[in-house]
Amino acid sequence: MTSRGDPLKLFAIAGKDRKFVGADAVIKGYKVMVSSTQVYNPIAVRYAWANNPEETNLLNKEGMLASPFRTDDW
Repeated sequence: MTSRGDPLKLFAIAGKDRKFVGADAVIKGYKVMVSSTQVYNPIAVRYAWANNPEETNLLNKEGMLASPFRTDDW
């Protein structure tokens, strides 16, 4: 869920070129679906991947903020 029901923020995705771009993210059931018109075949996702990220709003079921994460290891 998100704080105050706001749209998700701070997601980025990359394709095989490994260039991350800002992405749209929505919660569907128990999954976060991430997309961008700039990346047609995404292979990696990052959330709040920055030093001291501000405006994080992805929460777990207990209402605690999710930690920054990444799916790549580049």
